[in-house]
Amino acid sequence: MTASSKLLVQKYGGSSVGSVERIAAVVARIARDRAAGRDVVAVVSAMGDTTDDLLALASSVTGGALPNAREQDALLATGEIQSAALLAMALIARGTDAISLSGAQAGISADGTYGKGRIAGIEPKRVRAELDAGRVVIVAGFQGVSEGSETTTLGRGGSDTSAVALAAALGADRCQIFTDVRGVYTADPRAVPAARQLSVVGYEEMLELANQGAQVMQTRAVELGWVNNVAIEVLSSFEEQPGTVIKEDTQVEKRNKVRGLAADTKVAKVTMVAVPDKPGIARSVFDPLSASNINVDMIVQNISHDGTTDLSFTTSRADLAAARPVLEKIRAEIGARALEIDENVAKVSIVGAGIQNAPGYAARMFGTLADAKINIQMISTSEIRITCIVSESDAPRALQALHDAFDLATPDAVDAE
Repeated sequence: MTASSKLLVQKYGGSSVGSVERIAAVVARIARDRAAGRDVVAVVSAMGDTTDDLLALASSVTGGALPNAREQDALLATGEIQSAALLAMALIARGTDAISLSGAQAGISADGTYGKGRIAGIEPKRVRAELDAGRVVIVAGFQGVSEGSETTTLGRGGSDTSAVALAAALGADRCQIFTDVRGVYTADPRAVPAARQLSVVGYEEMLELANQGAQVMQTRAVELGWVNNVAIEVLSSFEEQPGTVIKEDTQVEKRNKVRGLAADTKVAKVTMVAVPDKPGIARSVFDPLSASNINVDMIVQNISHDGTTDLSFTTSRADLAAARPVLEKIRAEIGARALEIDENVAKVSIVGAGIQNAPGYAARMFGTLADAKINIQMISTSEIRITCIVSESDAPRALQALHDAFDLATPDAVDAE
């Protein structure tokens, strides 16, 4: 589909619509864009901490037991529907015609995986009709509808995915993500005060940063932008400042090979101790986890001794409640001596296009952590990333030391031009 320079797809996060005052600021921004002749589709998250509050409410009525997945999704989707309706009301009251749509009404279909749904397709016929009628369209993010007409939520950060998918389906040339930070930084500025905002970051680099814990963008949203060549602009909804554009980076060869750091403190390390070292064991471990929709990240198998080996991997702490019974069953079935789970770990990563093709980056990372007296428990690499598992308490020091070691506070020449 040909990109439209007239259409803006915008996403407003929970902090951006977290109060009456913040909603008024969003109304003013949309009104300015409309006055400039732009059509606007705005995707919204639930207000403030609404999602967490709804999760706590679900836990309270079930006595702490895991809520029924279908009903929990039906509950959580109401947070975004509330935000969309309130924003539409505010726009109409101030003279801008608008309409709110649920994910289903906006034509967003998703698979039937409750809590972790993926967008299966978008038929934006209703959205286009409302735009043609001169209305601002407000879409409830974070949700879609399955083939069985069931409401399915898209997981944390799912409103980003909704927005980028709509931008692609509608042919918008840019999707603006308004949040509580100015853009993408070389590291989390709360952990590294000298962290520098990037003006441009490539899709592949942003995808790795998001995968390894950078919370500015949701991974699936970056994937969709990359596949559909939709430029994604991350901006602050609290101040009028330039943001960061995520797109194909034509200057990548001229920039610092390391573009940014990421830390993920929401992971756990799982070790199957003394696993029989024979063909098929890895499948016996990971097939049941996959069948239970439990994602596994880094995997390390130690050298075999006396016919057994230790098998370690990482997973999200949020998945542990569902993973523990599956893991215990696996341990018993394969005859592993023990199951060890460490929730006090973190992933620390350096990310940059081409670091694997340039000598010295791994050595510098490992040397920097050693000099800081930080022990490395696991290592994983890709073409543009090196990740280490360290103690969670060491993660802030690791980020600061690596940021200094790779001189990330200094702008690249192409950024300074």
